[in-house]
Amino acid sequence: MNKNMPAKGGSAFGGKKAIISGITGQDGSYMAELLLSKGYEVHGIMRRLSSFASGRIDHLINHNPNLHTYHGDLTDNASIAGLISDVQPDEFYNFGAMSQVKVSFEIPQYTMETNAVGVLNVLEAIRKFSPHTKFYQASSSEMFGVPGVEPPFNENTPMVPQSPYGVAKLAAYHLTRQYRDGYGLFAATGILFNHESPRRGGTFVTKKITKAVARIKNGLQDSLVLGNLDAKRDWGWSPEFVEAIYMIMQQPKPDVFVIATGETHTIREFVEEAFKHVGLDSKDYVKIDDRYKRPNEVPLLLGDSSKAQKQLGWEPKMKFHEIVQAMMDYDLAHLNDN
Repeated sequence: MNKNMPAKGGSAFGGKKAIISGITGQDGSYMAELLLSKGYEVHGIMRRLSSFASGRIDHLINHNPNLHTYHGDLTDNASIAGLISDVQPDEFYNFGAMSQVKVSFEIPQYTMETNAVGVLNVLEAIRKFSPHTKFYQASSSEMFGVPGVEPPFNENTPMVPQSPYGVAKLAAYHLTRQYRDGYGLFAATGILFNHESPRRGGTFVTKKITKAVARIKNGLQDSLVLGNLDAKRDWGWSPEFVEAIYMIMQQPKPDVFVIATGETHTIREFVEEAFKHVGLDSKDYVKIDDRYKRPNEVPLLLGDSSKAQKQLGWEPKMKFHEIVQAMMDYDLAHLNDN
């Protein structure tokens, strides 16, 4: 634990306090920036790894006294309960997860323990030690995965996930609902469709594409190897989605909201847009390898965020081609980054 953590029940800065699990990830880092800009005291949970993984928040750690970070894991019930009990946060944003859909087929037990049991640990700790805390659960469009159901998908669409990741997220979704309905906790959920930014992790297909195209453009790589190019996704801009999450947590009552753009594009389109941005033809560089295909494919994910637009006053602004271009520009400028 951080030695400078304020005493239980009090804030050294006088504003609201929030805990962010997964603070070093894409959404967690943007949420930390947003909350700190609003005067929050932010407590971030980072998983202990053999290499440093705090690059997305180093600029905050080094310059903002309102940020406290801790090594922890959602599956470690005692440490999570202790942190919540000590901090007594006003809000808890749960972005911590095993977030790789493809990898979840290889480590399904770990995926379930982190993405479902980990959420249970947080909810139980809030119920027992800090019931005033507002809780946000980051749910996923992968919970839908419903063949034969007409898109777009909204808060009432049936959910039949097609991966261990989706199943675990659906379990967490229902746990959040149960603690909201059964114990009266402010436990809210955002069902976020795909959202990207330059901070997207390197193992996600969008980042894999933009990094590879940047390297190909500069003669550092010969080809880009992918799996299914025909999968369609609803891609938005992560900073905008994080703003929607904050709005969800400021509502008078906890609820469930789909956050999406309502527009779908194939992975092939993403690839073509990325190569187009650097003046190359994707057909000259892209190769297909079945090893990158999932055991169960989800062909189409398209969201309907009309509820969020009506009740939150939120709407997506960043367009698909702008998202790809922003990611490309970043990777072109950071060729030597790991």
